[in-house]
Amino acid sequence: MSEIPALITAHWPVAPSGETDWLLELTGDAGLTGFMPPPLPDAAWVLNAMYEHEHGPSGMSYDEYHRARLADGSITPEIVGGVDLTGVGTVIGGGLGRAEHPGPGWRRLRWEELAQRVGDPLVPEGLMPSYRCFPSVKREGSWPLDISPPTEGSLDRETWNRLIEILIHYSPAGANTRCLGYYSPLMLGATDFDSLHVRAGRLGDAEILYDIPDVDFSPSNLWAEGGSWVVCTDYDLWATKVAGPTPLIEALLSDTEIEAVRLPWAR
Repeated sequence: MSEIPALITAHWPVAPSGETDWLLELTGDAGLTGFMPPPLPDAAWVLNAMYEHEHGPSGMSYDEYHRARLADGSITPEIVGGVDLTGVGTVIGGGLGRAEHPGPGWRRLRWEELAQRVGDPLVPEGLMPSYRCFPSVKREGSWPLDISPPTEGSLDRETWNRLIEILIHYSPAGANTRCLGYYSPLMLGATDFDSLHVRAGRLGDAEILYDIPDVDFSPSNLWAEGGSWVVCTDYDLWATKVAGPTPLIEALLSDTEIEAVRLPWAR
């Protein structure tokens, strides 16, 4: 990983923050959590991956497991400012930022499979893909220990890489398409827009944006110069919106690696 900073500098140099002006006009949004585009003319949501352990149900939630480890001394209580935070809140499972396949013993669990299993809608009508999905799966708000739920604010590595492959196929100049990537202030730990961060490079080199130093997320936005398509990964969501021409959207919906859906209420 030591060569990543040099690759980022060489292939994705910092670009003027004004490159996002057209996104502000397009979305009417300041981009604090990402610029969410309208259909261009079509759109779909690429769902972050989740995984299930192959050995079946654990019979325990993440929160129950956490409390059991506290009780047997495997982990120590969390003390902040002299206050014992043990037992405050619920350990839900999942997290924030980058993710990838958990390793041996885990398999990809598609949202559609889980929805059919428990009878919940894939995404509740009127909502966007987020922690509010799959209420029937959780026990008192906590996911079962044998499921690794999606993380917020970032595509997982495998989905990011596959998305780049598909975008290359449906872009004006293929891998040579000039693109720009935007990281929201929240991703940079900022509270204002002084840290507005934009980078420019080739779409064919976009995989390395996943490992940009000091940022634990895939970009908030990635777009082809000229705006033929726009990708938005909102800081608070479990999915990435891709807006662009219908052939691109249909390719995402039919892909066997990516799981994508159209949400009529969130176009």
